[in-house]
Amino acid sequence: MNQYIIPFLVSMVPLIELRGAIPIAQGMGLPIVPSYIVCIIGNMIPVPFIYLFARRVLVWGADKPVIGKFFTFCLEKGEKGGKKLTAKAGRGLFVALLLFVGIPLPGTGAWTGTLAASILDMDFKSTVVAVMLGVLLAGVIMMTASVIGFRLI
Repeated sequence: MNQYIIPFLVSMVPLIELRGAIPIAQGMGLPIVPSYIVCIIGNMIPVPFIYLFARRVLVWGADKPVIGKFFTFCLEKGEKGGKKLTAKAGRGLFVALLLFVGIPLPGTGAWTGTLAASILDMDFKSTVVAVMLGVLLAGVIMMTASVIGFRLI
């Protein structure tokens, strides 16, 4: 069980998330299904907290001396992601959020998607469900890519 701690913790880290944790788990030689589940859980644990508190904390810290630049960067990233989602989705915001989180590109994950959804005032339940489905999709994509990649090596 101790070998799953690293992928679990890595999947909670912003910008790395599941996209980095799954290849790490495969590189460690962990079984596919348990490592997938552990990484999904690790990636989803921060989501409710991000939705409920991140925007407030980021707004509060944006003008602070040491953390201000980073907090401002995070706010701008969330707002930019929110604008992208709105522009592309219009009324299909749920599906757009799911795809935004689910397609494993740099800067598009559960953290950014949840922050963007909170900035856009999406309701909590829709946000969590869309992000969860997106994380599951990203997990399948990353697991497939990792398994294929490690077999080619």
